[in-house]
Amino acid sequence: MKPRFFILLLASLHLLSACNKGEDPALDTPAGMPYEKLSDYGFFASNIADLQPVEGVFGYDMTTPLFTDYAQKARFIVVPEGKTVPYNDYDHFDFPVGTVLIKNFYYNHDMRQPEQGRTIIETRVLIRFDTGWEAFLYLWNDEQTDAFLSPTGKTQLVSYIDEAGNTKEINYVVPNQQDCKECHSLNNAITPIGPKARYLNRDYAYPEGNKNILTKLAEEGVLTGLPDLSQVPAGVVWDDPTTGSLEERARTYLDINCGHCHRPSAPASNTRMYLYKHETNPTNLGFCKRPMARMKDFGGLEFDIVPGDAAASIVIYRMKSNEPGILMPEIGRTVQHTEAIALIEEWINSLPPENCN
Repeated sequence: MKPRFFILLLASLHLLSACNKGEDPALDTPAGMPYEKLSDYGFFASNIADLQPVEGVFGYDMTTPLFTDYAQKARFIVVPEGKTVPYNDYDHFDFPVGTVLIKNFYYNHDMRQPEQGRTIIETRVLIRFDTGWEAFLYLWNDEQTDAFLSPTGKTQLVSYIDEAGNTKEINYVVPNQQDCKECHSLNNAITPIGPKARYLNRDYAYPEGNKNILTKLAEEGVLTGLPDLSQVPAGVVWDDPTTGSLEERARTYLDINCGHCHRPSAPASNTRMYLYKHETNPTNLGFCKRPMARMKDFGGLEFDIVPGDAAASIVIYRMKSNEPGILMPEIGRTVQHTEAIALIEEWINSLPPENCN
């Protein structure tokens, strides 16, 4: 069964193309998009909380995902029938008008036993209209029967048992719609962050069995121009030393968690600290670089990264802080990602020491 989204998509896009550019895309949706309920799209089978995709909706995951207070995520992509995505291995894919990216945030009640159930908190939906991408937020009800469109976020207390058997509580913050726009901004336009070749180069458990995500999309006629997987950027996993060197894993973590803002033409471009994958200039990476921004507290530290000395590096100070206005990233976390901090500390300490002055 094709999702309801497909049924109305062609009519919507035809009318959208007649609308004036620059108008609010939310007003340019005669077919009702965005819908009031997540279930209205028809992306998932009858029991929507199972997140079982229908035909034409493809699941995917990422080699190294963004950190969001230890939340787990179920991601899906919908590309309109008959349209394709050209492969590129440098940055995000150029998805056609009508593409939808769906990301569900949830916590298993017990991380050691996922079969005991989960609580889905929010679903973020990115839709590409002819005027560009737009982000929409859906909040799940307590009954876990559906999620409802909301322009505002919320804070929800979440309790779960982690992999070590410890009970954890997190005041999970759902961002508002404006936060989504700020985080996804590139060249003053909303842009997807995760779907890049280097992050999709991994296996995924499809109904027919495990298969490389890029291969699956190519076989389904969605992705065109895919080279042999040996020519695709390696899928580095930040916490798996078998997938890359210490530097590769640290740079990968910084790329996905920081690089979408810390790059040219992005929200943090004014810092002149560029943490995206393709930056090679040590100064732009923060080595012995004094911060451009003024803050109330840098912890008495002077340089973004002091090679060979993680404890003297502002990057580590801000990764460890949970105080608004100091913590980094600014959106998406309220607790420390302790394992990632250890990785970045190890990487900085491994760098040849420099006498910053």
